[in-house]
Amino acid sequence: MTYPEEGKERLALDLCLGTISKLVDRAGMTEVHGPDGGSLRVLTNERSGDTVGELRVWEGSGFVRKAVYAGIWAHVPGVITLDSHMVFAFTDPDGAVPHFTLDSVERGDLDTHAFHLDLIPRADLGSHLTYIDEVYEPLLEAHNAGKAIDGLSEAEIGPRQRAIMSPYMLAYRATPEAYRKLDEYVEAYLEQFFKLGEGGMSAPTLEALSDTDLPRRDAINRSYIFSPAVDPVWHHIIPLVGATNSEMIRRNLEFNELTTEVDV
Repeated sequence: MTYPEEGKERLALDLCLGTISKLVDRAGMTEVHGPDGGSLRVLTNERSGDTVGELRVWEGSGFVRKAVYAGIWAHVPGVITLDSHMVFAFTDPDGAVPHFTLDSVERGDLDTHAFHLDLIPRADLGSHLTYIDEVYEPLLEAHNAGKAIDGLSEAEIGPRQRAIMSPYMLAYRATPEAYRKLDEYVEAYLEQFFKLGEGGMSAPTLEALSDTDLPRRDAINRSYIFSPAVDPVWHHIIPLVGATNSEMIRRNLEFNELTTEVDV
């Protein structure tokens, strides 16, 4: 894919693609290509026919089973200039290792950047303290330092959405200067993700999770995270890429199975 405005500094794009490169290389994942040998799907605007993004998917046989990248860029003079890049790395549905996510966005029309970074829990945190201590407490220093970067302001994410992610999520708007300081915090979350996946969860934590049907809980949680009724972003995506492309992105995020075609 040739990204528009190559040569121009694109902080959101660079942060996300750099993270993806580290993730898929270390996890030993294989990209699923589309019919032309490129991205699984090139996203086009239904009205103009312009290329406005791409959907890429990788599959793996280790603890990371599927990684999904959705990039969307759009420029409507006087309305919106969007440069949005998101990756989710989904772990073994039978396991307890959290999913990894990074969403990085630039809004040229608002002259601002935004991001969210998280390890998505696989169990109820309110009743599994050992899971909190093993998965999230090692992130506390990075979490506290990350949210203290000068130039950040709270992102518009309501408590309902926050409740289905983790309380260690970093989700902020950022000035360009603040955005350039995010790499070490993304690296800290990614390193904790691999530490848990490569080293395996401890026996006490796994024993404490014996009360949880991990695949069922994960399926329910992902149906909420990627629900248009919960996250209003889907209503903004459809006008940019069309209902079919939007639904193909959403299904690849919600389900472990690969989706290559949808009928809406």
